[in-house]
Amino acid sequence: RVGRGTEQSYCMFLAENPSEIGRERLDIIERVQDGFQLAEEDLRLRGPGEFFGTRQSGLPDLRMAKLSDVTLLELARAEAIRLFEEDPTLEMPEHNLLTRELARVWQEGGEWS
Repeated sequence: RVGRGTEQSYCMFLAENPSEIGRERLDIIERVQDGFQLAEEDLRLRGPGEFFGTRQSGLPDLRMAKLSDVTLLELARAEAIRLFEEDPTLEMPEHNLLTRELARVWQEGGEWS
C-alpha cells in the first residue's frame, strides 16, 4: 500500500523488457488509483486460478457464466445462501438431485463451475 500516511508517497515499478501483458499491467497501475478497479483489471488479465486447486492463474472453464457476469454471479450467490438457510444439510426431498450432483462433482475432482 502506497500513500496511506500523511506524507507524500512514491512508488516505482521497474521492468526490464516487459511482455505485452506486463506493459498493460504497468499502464493500468499508472492510471488507476482505485484498488477494487485494480483487482478487477488483474482478474481480467491474469484470471482467478483454481478455486480448490494449486494453479494460481488462468481462467477456469465456467460452464454457465463468466466471472465478469457479476449480476448473474451475485444472483446465484444469493440463491445459494437462501437455499442453505432453508435447508443447511440439503435433506429436503426437493434437494435430492442437488445433493447427488454435489457428491458426484466432489468425487470427480471438485470442478464447481
